[in-house]
Amino acid sequence: MNNLLENKKVAIIATNGFEEIELTAPKEALESAGAEVHIVSPESGKIKAWDKTDWGGEYNVDKNISDVSSHDYNALLLPGGVLNPDHLRTNEKVVSFVKSFMADKKPIAAICHGPWTLVETGLLKGRKVTSYPSIKTDLINAGAEWVDQEVVVDNGLVTSRKPDDIPAFNKKMLEEFREGIHEPQAH
Repeated sequence: MNNLLENKKVAIIATNGFEEIELTAPKEALESAGAEVHIVSPESGKIKAWDKTDWGGEYNVDKNISDVSSHDYNALLLPGGVLNPDHLRTNEKVVSFVKSFMADKKPIAAICHGPWTLVETGLLKGRKVTSYPSIKTDLINAGAEWVDQEVVVDNGLVTSRKPDDIPAFNKKMLEEFREGIHEPQAH
């Protein structure tokens, strides 16, 4: 691929139990486009993936959440898996990190259960999103407009429902990450 994302740094927030393909496929797409990508986690060393129905591979953590700031990165990726966001959304440092991306209008891509962590930011009101169906009510209760579509883009926020959506998700993620900070649209 080309260097669409050269000089861009992307954080992937994950912990044990992330859906393997939802981290590996977007990470590969980002790196192919020239981005520098870090797996950021509350854990140190390695984190273990979930692969559809059982544990998957182990992946190196590049940075601990305690050692980074949203100012270090241009964009954020939130992979799904059920265990992963369930743990991340209860971690104050993770929520604060994610919230600052939202507040600074930096692009965020979240797939499957990944948007669950966004609920904790309190900044989803009026945003159009999609997700795995089981967290639809949580997103609606957080003020988001939930739709059942392969990929949804709302002012730099890219969301998708499941691993089957990854090709469309990756395409939109690369576009939004290339565009960078999204200023509110003038009416």
